[in-house]
Amino acid sequence: MLPTREEAEQLLTWAHEQNPGPWADHSRVVGRVAETIARQSKLDPQRAYLSGLLHDIGRYEGVRGLHHIYAGYDLLNKKGFEEIATICLSHSFPYQCLGAYSGGDYDCSEAEMDVITSFLEQSEYNDYDKLIQLCDAMGMAEGVCMMEKRLVDATRRHGFNELTLKKWDSFFELKAYFDKLCNTNIYDLFYDEIRDVSFR
Repeated sequence: MLPTREEAEQLLTWAHEQNPGPWADHSRVVGRVAETIARQSKLDPQRAYLSGLLHDIGRYEGVRGLHHIYAGYDLLNKKGFEEIATICLSHSFPYQCLGAYSGGDYDCSEAEMDVITSFLEQSEYNDYDKLIQLCDAMGMAEGVCMMEKRLVDATRRHGFNELTLKKWDSFFELKAYFDKLCNTNIYDLFYDEIRDVSFR
């Protein structure tokens, strides 16, 4: 089951009240970008928007690292939104390997790590998983940016490891995939905003 747009927006507002920060504006940008690209590529714009809006919902628990992806997955499942709950697990792993995570500490319990590891080992990403991974790399709290700017920003904050370049390559493959689906360079869909946010 999917939440309604109103339910999803109310949930994000509640989550931001629990843990205020720019992550909520980032989530709104990701939702908006996902909706636009989905419409251009003949995917479901509503599902794309909801997935983007709630991909980081696990941040409601506070400043956390890897745990936020499990917390979001758990929250959406408990609310009956199983159809998009796995977006919380997949969005941080365009390169489908636990070691590629670069968003902070590995602060999960053993049971939570088992869930995440099992998901990464057994899942085959669908187009919505791929879309939110891409849009996560294009959405800053300030607006839509070139993916390269966001990747460098994240690496400056969280560091570089042996899988960082493979993760970056996965992002470039995602962009090429959606460029083809959309029959255009997806940056052109947000040209003025990208120019403003990427080069300010």
